[in-house]
Amino acid sequence: MKHRNSSPRLTPILASKIKGLWAHSPLNQAQIAARLGELNQGRVSEVITGQKFPDVPPADLPAIRHYM
Repeated sequence: MKHRNSSPRLTPILASKIKGLWAHSPLNQAQIAARLGELNQGRVSEVITGQKFPDVPPADLPAIRHYM
């Protein structure tokens, strides 16, 4: 039986990092996905537009600095 290749599980911590990078860096959605690992641009978009984790605040600069 074949196993699906899957992205990392989208968690509140990861959503916070996505929002922080979107707010504090010049990176686009595809670049944010690449910096955070095997995440795709669609998941990043869902977080940024509030479809997923709308109540999670963006990570502050020290928490995301090494992704920039």
